[in-house]
Amino acid sequence: MFSLSSFQPQQTVVPLNQLISALHSAKNTATVSVQTLHKDFSPEHTAHAKEANRSVWDLAVSEIGGGHLDELLDRLLPTLASEEPPTLSSVWRSSHLSTHSFFHNKHGFARRSLFGWPVFHRQKRGPLQDVCAELHFSPLWLHSRGFKTFRTKSRRAASADDVPTQSDPYTSAFMKALLTRGKGADAPSSLRQVTTSEKLPPHQEEAFKLGFSEGFVRSQAFTRKAQDSLRRSRLVLLALVLLAIYGLSGSPFLSVRFRATSGLHSAVDPVQMKNVTFEHVKGAEEAKNELQEVVQFLRKPHKFTLLGGKLPKGVLLVGPPGTGKTLLARAVAGEADVPFYYVSGSEFDEMFVGVGASRIRNLFKEAKANAPCVIFIDELDGVGGKRVESPMHPYARQTINQLLAEMDGFKPNEGVIVIGATNFAEALDNALVRPGRFDMQVTVPRPDVKGRTEILNWYLAKIKVDSAVEPERIARGTVGFSGAELENLVNQAALKAAVDGKQMVTMKELEFAMDKILMGPERRSVQIDKKNKTITAYHESGHAIVAYYTKDAMPINKATIMPRGSTLGHVSLLPEKERWSETRAQLLAQMDVSMGGRVAEELVFGDDHITTGAANDFDGATKIANLMVTRFGMSDKLGVMTYGDVSKQSPQTQAAIEQEVRSLLKDSYGRAKSLLKTYKKEHEKLADALLRYETLDAKEIQMLLEGEALDH
Repeated sequence: MFSLSSFQPQQTVVPLNQLISALHSAKNTATVSVQTLHKDFSPEHTAHAKEANRSVWDLAVSEIGGGHLDELLDRLLPTLASEEPPTLSSVWRSSHLSTHSFFHNKHGFARRSLFGWPVFHRQKRGPLQDVCAELHFSPLWLHSRGFKTFRTKSRRAASADDVPTQSDPYTSAFMKALLTRGKGADAPSSLRQVTTSEKLPPHQEEAFKLGFSEGFVRSQAFTRKAQDSLRRSRLVLLALVLLAIYGLSGSPFLSVRFRATSGLHSAVDPVQMKNVTFEHVKGAEEAKNELQEVVQFLRKPHKFTLLGGKLPKGVLLVGPPGTGKTLLARAVAGEADVPFYYVSGSEFDEMFVGVGASRIRNLFKEAKANAPCVIFIDELDGVGGKRVESPMHPYARQTINQLLAEMDGFKPNEGVIVIGATNFAEALDNALVRPGRFDMQVTVPRPDVKGRTEILNWYLAKIKVDSAVEPERIARGTVGFSGAELENLVNQAALKAAVDGKQMVTMKELEFAMDKILMGPERRSVQIDKKNKTITAYHESGHAIVAYYTKDAMPINKATIMPRGSTLGHVSLLPEKERWSETRAQLLAQMDVSMGGRVAEELVFGDDHITTGAANDFDGATKIANLMVTRFGMSDKLGVMTYGDVSKQSPQTQAAIEQEVRSLLKDSYGRAKSLLKTYKKEHEKLADALLRYETLDAKEIQMLLEGEALDH
């Protein structure tokens, strides 16, 4: 850099020959730079040079002519007679000359000696320095050797703010005005205001707008790039935080809170089932008897091991939903008074590889520590399904493999009995259900009439019931109901009694709940015209007449023309006792009862006024006829041969099956028509009673058909 150096005034003798030599060397450049140099200095700066030595002028006038010599001398040579240094304007900045050594520049003093030994320096001075050293006072542009630092940079920036802007021939007038605007001025709010206030020439206005637009677009792109980078940084930080939390889940402080997600340290606490015994299990006597052996194993294991026997490792409970499999497992643990571990098959399914197998290991590890005990795995097919090759789930077999190894692997498993429950035993892996893992397989079927009666008595004892309630009658009308469905029936009856404001549950509420479950809720809001209601009454009374006067048909329980579910009326039949098998006569009787509705419509209203209400009746009758021909061997023409898939048979066989089914249905329709013609008066009387009362029970139907008056 170049700066103006100011030397302290001192008495100096200037040899004239050296001055003339310096002027001769500056002759060629002086004429060129005079015009530029005189612009940078104000008149005050050269005022002290007016009293210069006249001898210099006389000697140099022969070498440099014109008015340039005065100006050159004013620029280079200050007055020698002045006792005081000239007062310079603030445009000049003082700068120290570089010393002869780096040590002097850094420490401020010359290194004359080091440990008493003199240090010699070679002083080398340039020609311009020699000239200036001879002068009394000389403001010159000299190169100042220094080092840039943050401090000097900030000092220069601070000093630059105090310096007024100098004229620059290379900067346009517009840019000068834009850069030297006042700091307190209000910023323009639009580009039009900027161009108007600056009074741009027309040829510069378009260039300014283009440059401003490019700068704005670049700033927007930079801002968008910065925002995207910040967003990615936040996502990475969030992922790191989640990974850190997942890693901390293994610590004792967070193990309970994150047990469900980590899976590696999940523990199942045992439950003592002291309040559940076999007395709480109803309708599954055979299953209870088989599980009594398991209870004896758990109570007295040495009794069996002394004879060389081994404790069973697993018991598989198979049966439809709601039949009490979970209750039986709890009763086993309660009877044996051992720890009971309850888990579901879906708990071992996890998105992370190896978590299911780890949970199996932890479960059996804790169970072995508390042996003897019972592990109950509900919905066993969720974890013990058949192993298949799947590219989507290549590690799905790890969990079941670990279960197989824990139940019967290399290490012995003593004192831990696994009870599994499923209603889909066909999906279980063959290696899981073999002897040695699940040694016993107990079937838990739906309860029979006796079992349903016991279950109803058990749940009815928990509510307020009228003494006239007949649980056996409800049990006979709920064929195929499981224990859970019977519990729901009793609960629905209790809710109905509470809505009606009754103090106890009567038979009426129980039958209402049974009809609601079997046929759907009543639709009292449906508006049915008189004609359709009459057709429905004759249709349902036709079913009832055929059922009442057919020998092998089931007894009538109720007849109603109240819309329920998707039907406009219904006749329910109630078997007197449980039917384990049905005879040919009973099947034909069911077909005849199904045909009674359509036959009644045809006889009363004619062929042109029959309705679609017999569609479900025909479906049931056709299904029974098909089973009689293809499965039950009850066809004289086709014999006792069964046909699993009729569509795969020959055309001749299919035609023969269709002809036999059609013949059975035609004969059933003829028997129902003959019966309704015979009991035409009873048919009309029953239809009128249904139109009047809407619902009739078995006793009322019997009184009406026998000629007795109803008590309504």
